[in-house]
Amino acid sequence: MPKRILIIGGTRNMGYYLSQHLVESGADLTLLNRGITRDDLPSSIHRLHVDRTNHRQMRRALLGKRFDVVIDFVLYNGDETRTVIELFRDNIEHYIVLSSGQVYLVREGLERPYREADYDGDLMPAPDEISYAYGEWRYGVQKREVEDELRAEHVRSGFPFTALRLPMVNSVRDPYNRLYNYYLRLRDGGAILVPDAPDFVLNHVDGLDVVKVMASLIGGAAGQGRAYNIAQDEHISHEEFLITLAEIMGTTGRMVTAKRSDLVANGFLPDCAPFSERWMSALDNSLSKEELGVAYTPLADSLKALVEYYDAHRLPHPLTYRRRRAELQFAEGLAVQSGF
Repeated sequence: MPKRILIIGGTRNMGYYLSQHLVESGADLTLLNRGITRDDLPSSIHRLHVDRTNHRQMRRALLGKRFDVVIDFVLYNGDETRTVIELFRDNIEHYIVLSSGQVYLVREGLERPYREADYDGDLMPAPDEISYAYGEWRYGVQKREVEDELRAEHVRSGFPFTALRLPMVNSVRDPYNRLYNYYLRLRDGGAILVPDAPDFVLNHVDGLDVVKVMASLIGGAAGQGRAYNIAQDEHISHEEFLITLAEIMGTTGRMVTAKRSDLVANGFLPDCAPFSERWMSALDNSLSKEELGVAYTPLADSLKALVEYYDAHRLPHPLTYRRRRAELQFAEGLAVQSGF
């Protein structure tokens, strides 16, 4: 009998590819989402259109339905998690949830790269509520709420969850077009504005690698009750990343360094350099390789595949490229420039 699988989310990015894979493997698949994002997924997939933040809608939509595995791409706070636990306690084999490396970035006193053992400890105080940092801090804190609720329920009842903590995900379906932003700026030959600080090492993960990890967890008990860092091996600086990407594209580029505060004031960040933020994580992936047997796509191979896709498809320019002319004018006015 095919596995009955529920994906919460499932049409925008990694969930799209996972949905395709599960249908091809013979799973009985249901997608639960708001039904806003159009897709060309197979018609054999069952659909539930629900606002998952509305607990009454969730209960009504799932009443009387049973699933073997639930995969949740869009779980963002403790309140939503408590509803999930209520709905699926004692009646599923595995609950797989996407978490984030941001759970470490709201901790105090940690050094990169972060390990799973670094999770517990004091949290940094909340930044000013009107700042960009506040939204990022809140996201990390709420992802911790998710994990804390699941871990507590696992201790109480054996709730079979696995949390996957991700850094920056590179994918052609990234709804924020972050890698594509860099591609367009390198391809147009103009200067790339980068902030003067910070210059943390960071790492990425290929979206298709995440899909493979999730698919491998279905139908087994591996990883239950645990959280894992899912990330590529390479840890590189923002400058090293740009050099690598430019070499793969067969182009040259020029970084122009500016004060972060000036780039923010002119509305250029994060669009001009989305991977330069303090809120980018660097994760140690040793545990996932040891316990889950994950083999990660090398960063250069991942970037090469994405560049080949962008070269072959004429994609529309995203809104995050709309101020490119102003960026170039700003770069021309700066006295200090560094090349690569």
